[in-house]
Amino acid sequence: MVNVAKHEQGKTETVNPIKALLKEGQAVWQDDISREMLQSGTLRQRVEEVGIQGVTSNPTIFQKAIAAGDAYDEDIKRLLQDGQSPEEIFESLAVQDIQDACDLFRPLYDELDGEDGYVSIEVSAALARDTEGTLEDARRLWRKVDRPNVMIKVPGTKQGWPAIETLLAEGVNVNITLLFSLAHYERVALAYISALTTRLDAGQPVDRMASVASFFVSRVDTLVDKKINEKLAQTDDASERARLDGLKGKAAIANARLAYEKFQEIFEGDRFARLREAGAHVQRPLWASTGTKNKAYSDVLYVETLIGPHTVNTMPVPTMDAFLDHGTVARTVDRDYAEAHGVMDELAAAGISIDEVTAQLEEEGIATFAKSFDELLAGVAEKRSALAEAVAAS
Repeated sequence: MVNVAKHEQGKTETVNPIKALLKEGQAVWQDDISREMLQSGTLRQRVEEVGIQGVTSNPTIFQKAIAAGDAYDEDIKRLLQDGQSPEEIFESLAVQDIQDACDLFRPLYDELDGEDGYVSIEVSAALARDTEGTLEDARRLWRKVDRPNVMIKVPGTKQGWPAIETLLAEGVNVNITLLFSLAHYERVALAYISALTTRLDAGQPVDRMASVASFFVSRVDTLVDKKINEKLAQTDDASERARLDGLKGKAAIANARLAYEKFQEIFEGDRFARLREAGAHVQRPLWASTGTKNKAYSDVLYVETLIGPHTVNTMPVPTMDAFLDHGTVARTVDRDYAEAHGVMDELAAAGISIDEVTAQLEEEGIATFAKSFDELLAGVAEKRSALAEAVAAS
């Protein structure tokens, strides 16, 4: 973990790029959690020294954490004796980790009056198209974790929209995940305003309500670049090939910047004015999937290009470490909206529909998370069986 050096008035001052992002209004959340991180003090170190202000989790993260080492074994043995199913065991393990992480971030949450210090846990991926099931799962997790700085992750699908608005109106903090399209982003932003307005009209507090809209980034480039390569294979025209090549690696950033343009339009305008006066926080855009998947691109591409006020970047640890080592901090997210619109126009002219891309990514995202959840439960069941055999043999 290396910091960069800043020269000022002949002196060399060590600057932490993650903390420098805070001066631009952007928080960094770590996209990873494990019991080992909590017990070893690694997560506390990243809070105190690196400056992270929150944590996100998902089934894949927990799958890796539970499979690695023996940090969960004693609890699994205890839960096994209680006759719990793999799903019940997983939820018990996950809730304990989320509670411990919430407690770690609680001083920050209190110091910032609820502006940050959040830890996210996800509803079952199998419920992405099930409004009532999502509500039931989210309410149960909210009650079980029982911390004011937990966020319940709910997919921003069409079926998720009413659940999101209902949960927020009930006072549940919501991290809206799996957002790819501008239309879906706008819908959940307006759901936040509607829910808080309902609370305000009922005389309920809104100043400690919190929500983020997790807008996925790198996956857009992965799919768009694939479609560009398909177009390249269909033409020998040099100018057309150059035009198509020039669009690679641009769609994701353009899409995210246009979401931020929509954020400014909604939350800096009249629609949020009454809630702002009542002390409500904006629903921050959260840049998700910011690890670079294409090795031809910079390993900090989706960090450096999306820096701006009232945003969160949730980073995998390798991306965070890369940014600490050689990241550049400057406000970039709203640098050139015209260019972002131009990228979308050029993609459309090339026959690539961003609406089709984002719809496909949503379906693939749901399937991926559901597969991860199934693999997680299978892994818990396997470990449960192994531990049961060990107990029986002892």
